[in-house]
Amino acid sequence: NFVMPFLIGRLVHLHPLVIIFAVLSGAALAGILGLLLAVPMAATLKIVATYLYGKLSGWEFLRFMGRLYRVPPAQAEHRAGELLRLFDLTTAASDLIEGYSHGMQQKMALAGALVHDPAVLFLDEPTVGLDPQTRASIWSYVRELKSRETITIFLTTHYMDEAEYCDRIAIIDRGKIVALGTPEDLKGLVGGDVVTITSTKPEAAESEIKKLLGVTPVRDNGSLRMEVPDGKAFVPRLVRELVAPVDTVSLRRPSLDDVFLKLTGRVIRDEEVSARDRNRAMASRWMGRRR
Repeated sequence: NFVMPFLIGRLVHLHPLVIIFAVLSGAALAGILGLLLAVPMAATLKIVATYLYGKLSGWEFLRFMGRLYRVPPAQAEHRAGELLRLFDLTTAASDLIEGYSHGMQQKMALAGALVHDPAVLFLDEPTVGLDPQTRASIWSYVRELKSRETITIFLTTHYMDEAEYCDRIAIIDRGKIVALGTPEDLKGLVGGDVVTITSTKPEAAESEIKKLLGVTPVRDNGSLRMEVPDGKAFVPRLVRELVAPVDTVSLRRPSLDDVFLKLTGRVIRDEEVSARDRNRAMASRWMGRRR
């Protein structure tokens, strides 16, 4: 999984990887959810980009993708049936894709990328613009896919909870990989526990924490966040020794959000990218309907 803060950064890093991988293999390999890249067996590199075809039924779309990836018709038909069952789309298989919900279209795009049984699957923000329930169902299918198929899934996301599902995570900041490892390895980069407080006088509280407790807080959206070895021992001392008012206190184990903040100095927040992501999702659906 690649975690990075901005859409442009993800696209700049992901698309060259897809092209390089395809050139090295000399075969059709990678399907990016919403944007399917097909590289023919020909010596010259030819990239063909396509979106979901709204005027095709689910069955027709999967058969078309089978032909695009040069899958024998009987094998493509069998594979399409498997994928329709896997993604719970069998009852809608004869309906036009333009009538699908956004979540169903995401699942159909993913099914189309899997018709040729790829060794590597690139997913670029697979749950963007989805409601929480559909987002959870997509991840349920992806996890089942991982357990059933011999496949490597390469994911980009700004949802840190999605990164938890990955075996290895690369955090990229300003064009460089700043951390690489399992989720637990990365959480180990954060010292001990995370204590967060809010105060009506944050400047005074920050100064006192530095002076009295020897800890340098990090400002995080109006709160003060601290990494300490033993949170249970630190919190009573914090409340007892601070003169500045403490309105709320929270204590928890480190998360991937804490790792990202520690390594990059900022937090990935849904609101920072949601408007852009919604526009991208709408554009993808609109292009699909036009075709």
